[in-house]
Amino acid sequence: MKEGIIIKSTGNLYTVKCGNEPYITCRIKGKFRLEDFQATNPVAVGDKVAFYIDIDEKTGIITEIFERKNHIIRKSTNLSKQTQILAANIDQSILLVTMDFPVTSTVFIDRFIASAEAYNIPVILIFNKIDLYSDKNMDEMQNLINIYSNIGYQSISLSTKNQENLDEIKILLKDKTTLISGHSGVGKSTLINRLEPGLNLKTAEISTAHNTGKHITTFAEMHEFSFGGYIIDTPGIRGFGLTMMEKEELYHFFREIFEISAKCQYYNCTHIHEPGCAVKEAVSKNIIAESRYHSYTSIYLNKDEKYR
Repeated sequence: MKEGIIIKSTGNLYTVKCGNEPYITCRIKGKFRLEDFQATNPVAVGDKVAFYIDIDEKTGIITEIFERKNHIIRKSTNLSKQTQILAANIDQSILLVTMDFPVTSTVFIDRFIASAEAYNIPVILIFNKIDLYSDKNMDEMQNLINIYSNIGYQSISLSTKNQENLDEIKILLKDKTTLISGHSGVGKSTLINRLEPGLNLKTAEISTAHNTGKHITTFAEMHEFSFGGYIIDTPGIRGFGLTMMEKEELYHFFREIFEISAKCQYYNCTHIHEPGCAVKEAVSKNIIAESRYHSYTSIYLNKDEKYR
């Protein structure tokens, strides 16, 4: 029996890294019931597994999936109510944000952060494509960096084209397993290529008609850095899932709202319509950013919707 880590998942086949051996294509033996919810993929990138080699079929057979320290999900792209596990055993996550080319909305940013917070995965925000920005874009970006830095999220501006601040990002990624996500077209593959040029991941131009990216990454895949660590590239996502979260607990995953909520008049305050709400008062006094509160109310009232 051998042990390895899933570095790529494509349908029913999984690519496994086992020490310094060549990568091994594996499939699952039987069915795994890993969670209390149904997932379209019982095995995910980042999973640590046990397997043996089937000599006849010349493939590996996965027999066990070791306990995960965490995982992150989204709603399945099919019409069922199932979920899709994007990745497992993550040390940190990067959300790549663009003020334009394409636009990343603050609701999308906050939806991602809340999802990561729910699974205890630290978030780093990287604002990409600063070489393309107008003065207005730069002002808007700096405002967002101030908002997120003030509530404890590391926020970095980046130009992958000019490699500005790339060394700072390398330091953050060294010897960590990092999930990178964001809309199609924000530059995930380009950034990974800059960090590890030998990978030569495919990239695509932005659609001039819709100012959005084309989906290049179709399956989650883990790439190893020569300087230490791994990065998990995920498919471009239009809406990040809060599938397993009840809307009544949503405020727990907005740090500043949760902190101030202790001062609300009612213990079960939704922070939307109740009198004596300390959160609404904090918004009126600019203690809580209006954009963050707008994201909270938008997600609360439309939790199953998708946001750009």
